[in-house]
Amino acid sequence: MGALFHVEGVPIGITSVALALIASMGGFIFGYDTGQISDILLMPDFLLRFADCSSGATLATATDTCSFTDVRSGLIVALLSIGTLAGALMGAPIADFLGRRYAMVVECGVFIIGVLESIRGSLTATYQLFITFGILIAYCISIGTRGYDGPSSWQTVVGIGIAWPIILSVGILLMPESPRWLVFHDKPELALQSLGRVHGMTREEARGHPLPNKHLAEIQSNVDFERQSIGRSGWIDCFRPQKKVLYRTLLGMSLQSLQQLTGANYFFYYGATVFQSVGISDSFITQIILGAVNFGCTFGGILIMEKFGRRRPLIIGGIWQSLWLFVFAAAGTAKVPQDNPGIGKLMIVSACLFILGYAMTWAPGIWILIGETFPTRTRAKQASLATASNWIWNFLLAFFTPFIINAIDFRYGFVFASCNLLGAAVVYLFLYESSDLSLEAVDMMYNDPACKPWTSGRWAPAGYSSRKDIEEQGKAAQAHKDFAPGEESRVENINGVSEKTTNNGKIEGVNGAPYSMAPQAE
Repeated sequence: MGALFHVEGVPIGITSVALALIASMGGFIFGYDTGQISDILLMPDFLLRFADCSSGATLATATDTCSFTDVRSGLIVALLSIGTLAGALMGAPIADFLGRRYAMVVECGVFIIGVLESIRGSLTATYQLFITFGILIAYCISIGTRGYDGPSSWQTVVGIGIAWPIILSVGILLMPESPRWLVFHDKPELALQSLGRVHGMTREEARGHPLPNKHLAEIQSNVDFERQSIGRSGWIDCFRPQKKVLYRTLLGMSLQSLQQLTGANYFFYYGATVFQSVGISDSFITQIILGAVNFGCTFGGILIMEKFGRRRPLIIGGIWQSLWLFVFAAAGTAKVPQDNPGIGKLMIVSACLFILGYAMTWAPGIWILIGETFPTRTRAKQASLATASNWIWNFLLAFFTPFIINAIDFRYGFVFASCNLLGAAVVYLFLYESSDLSLEAVDMMYNDPACKPWTSGRWAPAGYSSRKDIEEQGKAAQAHKDFAPGEESRVENINGVSEKTTNNGKIEGVNGAPYSMAPQAE
């Protein structure tokens, strides 16, 4: 089979890339649905059929004589979120029962499946990239069909959307199952094969290579410890304070809510209407520009999340987004945009610069964190709760935005600007830096009483002197060698006590508990 390329000495197979791309088709579907509604709301035939029109309105005059009530426009845009909310909540128990492939929910599936910590951020961020790609494609198709006569102007856009879930449903069945799910269901041989495919190895190569076997041992240790000490999880376990499970549940829900409160979907859902209101003659073109900025900058976001971790980009991004939303709102409030073309252009530039920051930080970053913050035992359910929070706020903003705009107009931007500052503060005070750590090590970090969110970037698990050391051991494993037997090093355990350990290619946790789950549950 062979590795496609190497990252920090770790082989990456074509299956890893294919998994990210196929799973991210769920993001494309979401993005396509998000992008199409903004332009469809302005199409003459759609207005004539579903909006309130004055007597004598025709297809030629619908744009000027028809308009949606606040309730109707809010419901048309927001109903998408109701279905996704239900899917997010049902996804966890179905995925736990059937496996990740057969029960793939786009919000949770790609984050639950086990992927390599060395490229986990990039693979998960691909989901967000496909969301932005779907939005851009929807904008482009809409501008191509807006000239069609009759219902085909908007029905074509909706009909094309049928192709995307077909691609997802067929492609995901060709991918390996989650190794963590397989181990949970007593299928370690298949789990090793799955890990081997991710690294570009055949079944025989995976059996003799230390890298997939090391990952399998960590997962097996984690599962065994949970079975012996904790047992199966239920929804109530997501709200237990032990091992900071409740802490992480509330953190995930807060971050997903705050992602919606950045204000990005204000532009994606109602952008065409907003830009039309500031005096732009062709708001469809402006939407494509905004979508292109969103899509292009997401590539930068993938690189930023890998190079600078999670905390720093989210803090800087929140401040940057807040700045440009303040400019957007202040400009639209100071003068009437329709009477001042310069103000309208400033608002468009501000919106583009806001989207630039969002696409490079909060858009991919929050989805990455949902995949790497929660403990294995409750990860699926916590991811569902966090994603459900996203969709609840998605619905609320989509439904109430028309009412709010009518009440406070562009001052709405001040609300979003304040929420972005709040988001930056939440990240600084509560989020731990999880980049370059295995999912099991992230669980240890959250349970280390000596580790605080603002110092978490320097934390490393027992047996490693730093996160750079993790990379070096990964390279050593790739070279089919490990640290010399009997090599001694002093490490700091989870309770802050310096201990002497012996590295024989194995890392033990605290007080006899396995590496992946220390400390023991109370």
